Amino acid sequence: MTEVQDIFRTILNVFRQPSGIASVIVDILIITFLVYKLLKYTKGTRAYEVMKGVGLLFVLSIIFRLLGLNTITWVLDGILSSGTIFVILFILFTPELRRFLERLGSTSKRFGRRIGEADIEKEQLVLDLQRTVMRLSRRRIGALIVFEQKTGLEDIASTGTRLDAVLSGALIENIFEPKTPLHDGAVIVRDTTITAAACLLPLSDDPKVARELGTRHRAAIGCSAASDCVVLVVSEETGAISVAKEGKLIRYLDEQALSSVLEGLLLNRSGLFPWNRGRAERKGKGGGKYE
Repeated sequence: MTEVQDIFRTILNVFRQPSGIASVIVDILIITFLVYKLLKYTKGTRAYEVMKGVGLLFVLSIIFRLLGLNTITWVLDGILSSGTIFVILFILFTPELRRFLERLGSTSKRFGRRIGEADIEKEQLVLDLQRTVMRLSRRRIGALIVFEQKTGLEDIASTGTRLDAVLSGALIENIFEPKTPLHDGAVIVRDTTITAAACLLPLSDDPKVARELGTRHRAAIGCSAASDCVVLVVSEETGAISVAKEGKLIRYLDEQALSSVLEGLLLNRSGLFPWNRGRAERKGKGGGKYE
């Protein structure tokens, strides 16, 4: 019982000192991180099962000490504090430990490369999508691609077929291929993930919308008016590429304008997004026809 009182007295003394609390928190965080990484890198190996066994011994040692079971506590302390078990573990699992240390050492390098690699991947994705949309346009295959922004579109995604697939040009082209199960409807894109396909969008009831615009374009205008999403449209009749935002439509985008829109969406390059009436009223390079 005295040992239990000593433990609680030590804990109280630590928490009475702010610096002591900080050191305990940092100590716990470091140990937690190292244990997590060790378990992660050894999962699926023999070392993982042994690590769980050693952890169980530590937990049992603490429980038996609190319960005052001196004999079994003395046995467990003898095993854990003598260092013998760690020597055995080191001999048995040298390859796993070496692999763990190698991965731990390379973590900082990978972290430094992640931001640059992510930008490169998104730039390649922009090029991939640009080529796909242009290909759909030349083939006059209708497409409706909704890019979710800050406002969630779960209610719209629930009207279609859930995919949660990685965004790619090949998948977009396959979805909108005529006579395929998912070609009729809209695709919802969240960041670089296709959330759902064959979704139903709310149609615009604005009387000012041009009469020659079909259901696909009216759906793009209606959806962009109801949220902050951006919608790309490929006309099935003419192959013209349009983009809808804030309930307005820019039609007849060329390849460069399409690239600017995709870069604005996926790379957050807002300055490249061709969305002002002065440019929108111009057909040709970098612009389109404003509706």
